[in-house]
Parts: sequence; structure tokens; C-alpha cells
Amino acid sequence: MKIITDYYKCQRLPEFSKNRTPRFDCISSSNSYPKFEAIAKRARVNRFFFYYTDIPERFDPAVRRKTDKSINNGKNITSVYMLDIQNFPNLAFGDTKDTTDALLFIFSDDDSVLEIFVCRGQKNNRVALCNLLADGELDEEIELFRKQAVTNSVTLQMELPGV
Repeated sequence: MKIITDYYKCQRLPEFSKNRTPRFDCISSSNSYPKFEAIAKRARVNRFFFYYTDIPERFDPAVRRKTDKSINNGKNITSVYMLDIQNFPNLAFGDTKDTTDALLFIFSDDDSVLEIFVCRGQKNNRVALCNLLADGELDEEIELFRKQAVTNSVTLQMELPGV
């Protein structure tokens, strides 16, 4: 049975490396998750991107005790919960706000790349799914999504005056 339904690989681009808040732009994906595709359509750059930030002070204190990071694009997309910082520092989970969908995250060692795996309808199983991820049980599905992902153009289109 297939667990992962959608895939997004996002990277910190040199154009935004000066930003204090890390911005990640989608460089390849399955182009299939409606929530992320809607964000991409609203963006001037016509691709999914987000900021990886500290949890805002306005968040519920119960949430803030469990995590200190979130992913947002003007509005909160998800809080990011690290699985086990000691044994699995690159793995995390969350859920897409206002959906029943779970999100699994794999960070690169230098935190410059973040892969997001969507598991539609699995919000209540997100911790168990992240444990499956840590145990290697999702490796086949992950590799299949990585191979089938469509590469997105990430070159910024700059308008030059007088051109």
C-alpha cells in the first residue's frame, strides 16, 4: 500500500541567502499537492516557496513547548516537530494546516535542502509515519518519488528598466 502521495524538494537559493529568515524554493516535485500548488500559483515567481522560521509568539503555548520551528508563506503551513534530535537530527514531521494530511521532512546535513513528503489523510499517524521513515520502511516510495519528480526552473526573472 502506498503511503506517500506527493513530493516537494526545496532548496535555499543563493538569491535569498542574505535573508535572515531561511527561504526555501521548490526545485523539483510531483506537482500534485493542491495546497502547495495553490501557493505556487499565487506567488510572483510561480513556484512553491516558504520560510523556515521560529514559532511566532502568538502561537498556543502548548504548541510552542513541543516545537520551535514552522514553515510559512505569509500564513502558517505547518509546525515542524523533530523526531529525535540525537539519533535522527535530519527527520521531522508535521501536518498541513486545515487538512488531515501528514508531512514528513528530510533535511540535508547542512540544512540547505528540505524534502517534503505528503501523506494525505494521515495526520493522526504522523509520528508513526516518521518512525517508519527513520526505520527505512519508506525508502522504496521515497526513491520512486525522487526519480519521478519534475524539475522546476528556479532562475529568477528580473525586469530591467528600459528593456
